[in-house]
Amino acid sequence: MHRAVKYCAPILDKQLPCAHMRQSLDIFKYRKALRVRGFFVFRKKNVPSNIVMLLMLLLGAVFFAGCSSSAPRFGSHEKKTQDSAPPKHEPRFSSQEAVEEKKEDDKKVETKEVERITSGQRDFKQEKNSAIKPLDQSKMMKEISKYMGVPYLHGGCSSDGMDCSGYTMTVYKNSVGITLPRSSAEQSKLGTPVEFEKLKFGDLVFFNTTGETVSHVGIYLGDDLFAHASVSLGVTISSLQSAYFAKRYECARRVID
Repeated sequence: MHRAVKYCAPILDKQLPCAHMRQSLDIFKYRKALRVRGFFVFRKKNVPSNIVMLLMLLLGAVFFAGCSSSAPRFGSHEKKTQDSAPPKHEPRFSSQEAVEEKKEDDKKVETKEVERITSGQRDFKQEKNSAIKPLDQSKMMKEISKYMGVPYLHGGCSSDGMDCSGYTMTVYKNSVGITLPRSSAEQSKLGTPVEFEKLKFGDLVFFNTTGETVSHVGIYLGDDLFAHASVSLGVTISSLQSAYFAKRYECARRVID
């Protein structure tokens, strides 16, 4: 019956083209309900055909509007991707490291002492590594001093900014031609282990500053001092006797032996 209505009654107020269908349906006599795409429209004798048509158009417009791309369910893929993109964050634990370091570093190396070391007025002959030639040690010291004051930058390894492993990697490569891995965790697997009491110039010292096994690295100089890229201060010289670093000290490795 619905199929007959669809093809034989395009305009409700006009005579149906199929006489036998009109007789069987007897729409005008019994005022039957006509189903239009899930809706019911009741035809009365006293309702003008243009009003009926207008109602049908309005119902159709409402139906199709619900399926348009403006509906939340059918939103564009591009918008969904943009809204669901993960927010950008700072490197994990960096801010907490900086706060803890500033709070717990109770034995900061004075600026004048740092200047003496970087200017070459102070050497570290007593804890010299005999495997490192004097010329190579001089080159390493020059490279260590070259980046003093460079700000900390996660993932950086240039004068614009560098992190701890980027600093040690740059110093070793530019001074003695040794290429270190990019991360502190990978660097901690190189060379041979060194006891704390037997540290020598150029040894890599490692710390646990984020709860991981190894998360920070520096280059030992001598007299319990080491150079590193600090999260809070940038490239600087710190003391192993500081409460912050003493508590987080993990191990040391000798790359040049």
